[in-house]
Amino acid sequence: MIYLDNSATTCLCEEAKKAMLSSMEDYANPSSLHKAGLSAQKMLTSARRSVAGAIGLRSAAPGQIIFTSGGTEANNMAIFGSVYAKKRRISNRIISTDSEHPSVENALKKLESDGFEVIRISTRGGQLDFDAYEKALEVAPLLVTMMMVNNETGALYDVARAFDMAKKRAKETVTHCDAVQGFLKTGINYSALHADLISISSHKIHGPKGVGALIIDPLLIKSKQIVPTVYGGEQENGFRPGTENTVGIAGFGAAAEIGKAKFADNVKMLGELREYALGTLLDEGFTLNIPKGSAAPHILSIQMPNIKSETVLHYLSASDICVSSGSACSSHSGKTSRALLAFGLSDREADCTIRVSFGEYNTKDDVDALVSILKKGRDTLIRMK
Repeated sequence: MIYLDNSATTCLCEEAKKAMLSSMEDYANPSSLHKAGLSAQKMLTSARRSVAGAIGLRSAAPGQIIFTSGGTEANNMAIFGSVYAKKRRISNRIISTDSEHPSVENALKKLESDGFEVIRISTRGGQLDFDAYEKALEVAPLLVTMMMVNNETGALYDVARAFDMAKKRAKETVTHCDAVQGFLKTGINYSALHADLISISSHKIHGPKGVGALIIDPLLIKSKQIVPTVYGGEQENGFRPGTENTVGIAGFGAAAEIGKAKFADNVKMLGELREYALGTLLDEGFTLNIPKGSAAPHILSIQMPNIKSETVLHYLSASDICVSSGSACSSHSGKTSRALLAFGLSDREADCTIRVSFGEYNTKDDVDALVSILKKGRDTLIRMK
């Protein structure tokens, strides 16, 4: 099998597997005060330290890294936790983009139904419209939430500039970055990002599914600009009550540790692989949805001429090649991709687009096999009328 759907999920690295197996022997509740519980708590502390290092933090303050069930929960915790903490403090304005992941977009729709004003900045061509954004900042927003890397096009947005502009307009504005696709794929300078809240996920970096984290600026907690959205015990500083998923967190920590150590080599390899695929596909006459600005090193968006993406996916799958047509979270919705429409594609073009996403175990041979099968499909598959 040739797996080219690493933006949906990645395989477990050996380091994560070993850490998870080891943690299964340390099965005590990390909140327990006996010797076994303290041992489990040390494992959580070690994983927290590894995640902090991978995100660019030299050391994490108590409560700064909250383990969650994944990126979706982290995004929801950031958005609802900050908005409802500040509901009557600045304004009811929230600024985001028109191409966010469903875990952000659907949260924003809920807030709109609750009476909040949501302004979505255009990302046409894979770039933030800073003229429209500057105008939206004329009313100091309650929250600015933007993804770092688009999960369908690979566009790398200048969120650091956007967050800095918001903070200069009003220090009380909370800034949140969905960095799920950017984590350990692009360099994240924590202090230069100007983000109060950062969401990341384990299974995008060769860690286990069902684990993620929300990184919270300690000043946000101190000023009570974020509140819990789930109530219970005092686990995870009270923000995510419930017994921690120690096995998953151990795997996440190990994947973050090895990911940081291999970061430069992995990014170089992914970038070279993407450039090789891009050049090969263009030489063969394929249409690519290439961002006008910066792009992440692991995602390519490819149009097939008048052939529905679902047809292409099944055709490739029959040859043991795995790709996707966009976000795995929306794969069963039957709706045209919002991100691709926002990028500037027509409904028809979006319906004929597939996403290829590389991981550290892919090779140029995988690209050659993909291009060979796509060429055959272009000539033999039934075209839309």
